[in-house]
Amino acid sequence: MPGSPHPATDALLSRWAQALINARAGGAGPDPLPYGENLLTRWAEPHRRYHTTDHLIAVLNRVDELAHHADDPDAVRLAAWFHDAVYLPDRSTNEERSARLAERALPEAGVSPETTAEVARLVRLTIEHDPAERDHNGQVLCDADLAVLAGGPQEYAAYAAAVRAEYAFVPDDAFRAGRADVLRQLLGQEPLFRTPTGQTRWERVARRNLATELELLSA
Repeated sequence: MPGSPHPATDALLSRWAQALINARAGGAGPDPLPYGENLLTRWAEPHRRYHTTDHLIAVLNRVDELAHHADDPDAVRLAAWFHDAVYLPDRSTNEERSARLAERALPEAGVSPETTAEVARLVRLTIEHDPAERDHNGQVLCDADLAVLAGGPQEYAAYAAAVRAEYAFVPDDAFRAGRADVLRQLLGQEPLFRTPTGQTRWERVARRNLATELELLSA
């Protein structure tokens, strides 16, 4: 792994291995660690500023908090690992390429076709973050991915700055217009969070943060 390993590398590899073994449902498979190490190498790519290992950790932690809402928590955890595993900020195909990575890697790692298909479906769902009413797995992953929007003022400011840094190649005017479109799309979702826990804990603060950022961009 290039550079210094993330301080949470060992803990993350343990979490990956447990999720993968659980998803195998008693079936055999190869050593989980090389797959986890490959994913962590991807998450540590130097061009990333927001979609980093720290983002992966945050999403995994939120998935754990929301796991009681999911029908298959381990499929959701695997989807969290893959959901931005392929990430280039100048591409619009990151989710699709990440889903295809899951479709290649998981069967080789001993995961059933059914669970592999569910993981890939969940990864693709993060394009729009708009799960269906009864899509409990999708609701958990999307809420976990969007939970950063409900951070305190400093946390949200750091998130917004990291997003801007990831798109440093985009001129200011173009970035402001594009970012404003994203914020309007998120604010247009009613509700933004789909799990009962997400709605209770994060909805109000996230909407306030999004509206404030949009106002600043439009000033």
